[in-house]
Amino acid sequence: MQSVIIKRKIGQPLQDILGQKSYSKIGVLVDVNTENLCLPLIQSEIPNFELLRVEAGEKFKTLETCQNIWEQLTHKGFDRHSILIVLGGGVLGDMGGFCASTFKRGIDFILVPTTLLSQVDASVGGKLGIDFMGFKNHIGLFREPTATLISPNFLTTLPVRELRSGYAEVIKHSLIADKGKWNSINRKGLDEQNWEDLIDFSFQFKSGIAETDPYEGGIRKILNFGHTIGHAVESCCLTTDSPLFHGEAIAVGMITESHISFQKGMLSEADLGEVTNYIKGVFGKEKNLPTTEAILEWVTQDKKNKGNRVLMALLEGVGHAVWDVEVNENEIRNSLDYYRSL
Repeated sequence: MQSVIIKRKIGQPLQDILGQKSYSKIGVLVDVNTENLCLPLIQSEIPNFELLRVEAGEKFKTLETCQNIWEQLTHKGFDRHSILIVLGGGVLGDMGGFCASTFKRGIDFILVPTTLLSQVDASVGGKLGIDFMGFKNHIGLFREPTATLISPNFLTTLPVRELRSGYAEVIKHSLIADKGKWNSINRKGLDEQNWEDLIDFSFQFKSGIAETDPYEGGIRKILNFGHTIGHAVESCCLTTDSPLFHGEAIAVGMITESHISFQKGMLSEADLGEVTNYIKGVFGKEKNLPTTEAILEWVTQDKKNKGNRVLMALLEGVGHAVWDVEVNENEIRNSLDYYRSL
């Protein structure tokens, strides 16, 4: 089982993990942001490493970038006894882990998530992958890293928009599983949150779910709340001049899918109002929402669907979620109309 360490100073734990095997080469994968802002915080702790660079951003989470990474590993002489440290957010963690897992049929890798989104969500659970033909995480696999090292210190390198994006997943975790945590966080604004507490809460919750259901056959599907419509919105905007951050799209998804829960009699009108008002208060309202027809087109391609049936994870009251709930087109249309009316 992978080692997970959450502490402000991760240098010594990183050295300890690297010392457990005689690795032939150590690589550190960065993008332009993490090379400038995050690498200086840990590079003195890593012996004789090779630096691998890629472009930053979701639009580069592609097969072409993977080919670039595999070429760098090959040209720098990495073999099956090497290890790759992936220093970055969710995009780099997904893609770097995917590349490490497929290079020479798999080399060890360590995740060092540097954004709130990756610390509370993307680095947990062994899901790795890339976007393909515009579809989010369309090609991928399940594989746990050798270790995940999480330091709240990296959060000081983030702009507010990036921090807020990660907060969407914390909101989701509380809505689907912990009414007490929801009641705690929704009384505070973004700048009033205790990040160390929330990182620990989200990581422990998601890792517990992933351990119980590693391949998403059952309860792990509740983690998809907000993600059917959210991923569709994110995918629609991916190639525009104003792509949304993941958490911004999931905020739209949580409001609209809460409304679908309400339509089905699973969520009270009061709870819908509370969820809507808080999420809108933190994220605002997305003014350039794609057309309903465009969103519906992407929804039909969602990985959770079965045949022609659109299946969602929905709220059954605040603090509890159910999965594989069939949703029809009218319910989706109504939810998007609701969002637009806010």
